[in-house]
Amino acid sequence: MLRDSFGRVATDLRVSLTDKCNLRCTYCMPPEGLDWLPNAQLLTADEIVRLVTIGVERLGITEVRYTGGEPLIRRELVDIVARTTALSPRPQVSLTTNGIGLARLAGPLAAAGLDRVNVSLDTLDPGTFKRLAHRDRYADVIAGLAAASDAGLRPVKVNSVLMRGLNDHEAVPLLRWCLEQGYELRFIEQMPLDAQHGWTREGMVTADEILERLSAAFDLTADDREERGSAPAERFLVDGGPARVGVIGSVTRPFCGSCDRVRLTADGQVRNCLFATEESDLKTAMRDGASDEELAARWIAAVARKRAGHGIDDPSFLQPSRPMSAIGG
Repeated sequence: MLRDSFGRVATDLRVSLTDKCNLRCTYCMPPEGLDWLPNAQLLTADEIVRLVTIGVERLGITEVRYTGGEPLIRRELVDIVARTTALSPRPQVSLTTNGIGLARLAGPLAAAGLDRVNVSLDTLDPGTFKRLAHRDRYADVIAGLAAASDAGLRPVKVNSVLMRGLNDHEAVPLLRWCLEQGYELRFIEQMPLDAQHGWTREGMVTADEILERLSAAFDLTADDREERGSAPAERFLVDGGPARVGVIGSVTRPFCGSCDRVRLTADGQVRNCLFATEESDLKTAMRDGASDEELAARWIAAVARKRAGHGIDDPSFLQPSRPMSAIGG
């Protein structure tokens, strides 16, 4: 198993398929974009599936989530999903996406065995969407959400980041709209993972603030804490249920003590945390001819070094040099 020195066992693998993205959300990257990784540095589809297979068949991984950048950009995505869902034991396979292109790919992904999707949507106003993402693609995201639901990729989860002075007034409208559409909403605190390093604690809309705003319009009841397990979201029944809303307080309400996640970057590096400053290289060893046993041993050693927490509140905290788009959420 992928066990660290604090007794946590990693069973949830997040795999970045690319660092590229077709949006330029302000909390992730500058309007002009970033210098993308050269294609030769990216894992091939076969290399991705090989490492995922090692994780599932040898190391106890039970859930695989494909991320980016924007994973829908990856041409081999449907094939990668199909090969992942064919593994035994079969892992749960999900996708985190900005939704652009999902209207076209939801059906093929469902046919490939994808279980569900998380789609990022931070606003219900097309003008605000364009200011935030620097692209006029709001309608594409809405269409992608509908297509995912129609294809049976349920529950369709919506991820929203509120930013002070931009969309922080939309907490209640976003929840009301998701309830009407049958989507599950997750609010996520803005994290210090932007390429510009412009994040400030003062500018972040906290979990407490989000809950205060929602509670003014809805009756929220804390869900059973035992059911949460290692899930990052604190879940609340809305107006008695069964609908729920989640709040992920990564900064102010960290859940590091129960974390069961490990990450694989698009260029084949193992990361134990979004905020890790160290990585362990599997790609080079794999391309140099390492066996599955040797790669598994390297992976086990990497996770064993996982730190107790992300340390954002520590005075010595340093924001990782890689932005979110290069890590994979």
